[in-house]
Amino acid sequence: MRIGYIAIAMSGALALGACASREAKVAESAPPPPPPGAVAGSVAADRDGDGIIDGYYSADGIYHPNAAPAPLAPPPPVRTGERG
Repeated sequence: MRIGYIAIAMSGALALGACASREAKVAESAPPPPPPGAVAGSVAADRDGDGIIDGYYSADGIYHPNAAPAPLAPPPPVRTGERG
């Protein structure tokens, strides 16, 4: 009984294997273009692990930090009270 199931499974696999192509057809496309301001041959770096790119490594392995953004202006004072 078990030999019959094994024989059916093997013949099914043999029949499906005959229909399969032997070459793996993989469509390769060009990589997307780099974003504006990127340096050719560089790799983005997130040194502190917060998910924001902090700089990049050039092709020779040197780390170049991004320019730090200017600090935000403090918020205006909150008007509270009778005359505020």
